Amino acid sequence: MSDDDLPEADRAAGAPHPRETFGLFGHEAAETEALNALTGDRMHHAWLLTGPKGIGKATLAWRMARFLLAKAPAPARAGMFDDLPPEPTPTRLDVRPDHPVAQRLSALSEPGCLLIRRAWDHDRKRLKTQITVEEVRKLNGFFGLSATDGGHRVVIVDSADEMNPSAANALLKVLEEPPKGAVLILISHQPARLLPTIRSRCRVLRMSEVGLEAMQNALSASDIELDDTSPALFELAQGSVGAAIRLQVEGGLELYAEIMNVIGTTPSMDRQRLAKMVERVAARGAEARLELAVTLLDLALTRMARAGAGVLPSHEACPGETELLTRLGAAPGRAQLWAGLQQELSSRIAHGRGVNIDAASLLTDAFLQINEASR
Repeated sequence: MSDDDLPEADRAAGAPHPRETFGLFGHEAAETEALNALTGDRMHHAWLLTGPKGIGKATLAWRMARFLLAKAPAPARAGMFDDLPPEPTPTRLDVRPDHPVAQRLSALSEPGCLLIRRAWDHDRKRLKTQITVEEVRKLNGFFGLSATDGGHRVVIVDSADEMNPSAANALLKVLEEPPKGAVLILISHQPARLLPTIRSRCRVLRMSEVGLEAMQNALSASDIELDDTSPALFELAQGSVGAAIRLQVEGGLELYAEIMNVIGTTPSMDRQRLAKMVERVAARGAEARLELAVTLLDLALTRMARAGAGVLPSHEACPGETELLTRLGAAPGRAQLWAGLQQELSSRIAHGRGVNIDAASLLTDAFLQINEASR
């Protein structure tokens, strides 16, 4: 497998990479805040873009990078041409796709930008589970080699949550003494996992889930066709365009229905049906489907907990879901039960996968605990 064919840790399956995405929908306020800061006199050297996964944080980060490298005045050159009339103030972070900077960024060949993300493990033939210190140390060479043009130098970390402790400490040193013209953009789905000292040195830009219209526009821009299952798709995606694309491309609606059908056989769970499903999602080479199954199981428990608190979904994510959620949440204390189990199983599965426990065993055990809890 050539380097060009390697999986990318920051790309959603079936979707264009954020660096290749030129439209941003539903985040006008966040973009305006970033634009005002990037064109102002005192631009912050570090940004922390926070919010749920898949809502457009990385797309905004790349829009910021394109704008800085293509349009924003270079710090070393500011004031050199004060006798010229000022250019019109931009109202968006738009850069044409055919702009040389945009094309170089899409090809990851722009010398003024460095992307830090989980690397490919050539020995294990898979993506590493963390961003290691070796990736962050690339900043030393990057700032040294790209300092001669006097322009901006942009670093994107996607996502900062995935840095191991050594990598986080190495990045903190750069944030404490940033080189001139450096702009670091950190993407975080769970900012509470970051070092407080990293958070304190960044300007935080909080982003929220997008609305229905913005999601429809974003999916259309990504060539995702919508049909009569769209309400269920939007329900499970929870305002995340990335999640909606993943669900559509990887058959997430069908997999969620399969998960709920197994849960629906509680408190005498159909072991044969469970075994068939687990065998399919935990098969060798089906890592993406396994990841999706774990995500959807977590979401199912969350929806069960909400139902236990009397909050039923506005749309069913699969046929018969409302009836099942009502049954599972009928007894007193069910909200706390399912919420507690969701946290316990999420932590247990993450730890088990981290120490290479068999995925089929982890999933089977999770469903059997759900079965026990339903009694």
